[in-house]
Amino acid sequence: MRRSPLEEGKRWLEQAEEDLRWARDLASRGGYYLACFLAQQVGEKALKAFLYSQGEEIVLGHSVERLCREAIRLDPAIRNHCGSWAALDGYYVPTRYPNSLPDSIPARVYGEDAAKQAVRLAEEIVSLVGDRLSRQT
Repeated sequence: MRRSPLEEGKRWLEQAEEDLRWARDLASRGGYYLACFLAQQVGEKALKAFLYSQGEEIVLGHSVERLCREAIRLDPAIRNHCGSWAALDGYYVPTRYPNSLPDSIPARVYGEDAAKQAVRLAEEIVSLVGDRLSRQT
């Protein structure tokens, strides 16, 4: 049996919330580069949650900025946040691969400030999407 759009959105949001819990944990315990990457994943999943909840059947891609643009079509108020949230896209590749950072590795480049900022942005997205989905109930 097929899920309703809202049910599918809630499923994606639940996973984003669980990932956010671990991003916070990593940021507090020194896993800064991993917290940054996971925060990007949280933002991506939360925006996909919103899009699925609005009836989108297939949501592809990993870019927070692109997913945000898609979400704006359905909720223009999201536009006010997309500029800052797009910063999470900078954590998608370089936080994972040494060859994306000349002369260093992610574990040395990403520190506490970056992790805290990334987690804060992810929290904003989860909060906004959670609010939008709760209004649909």
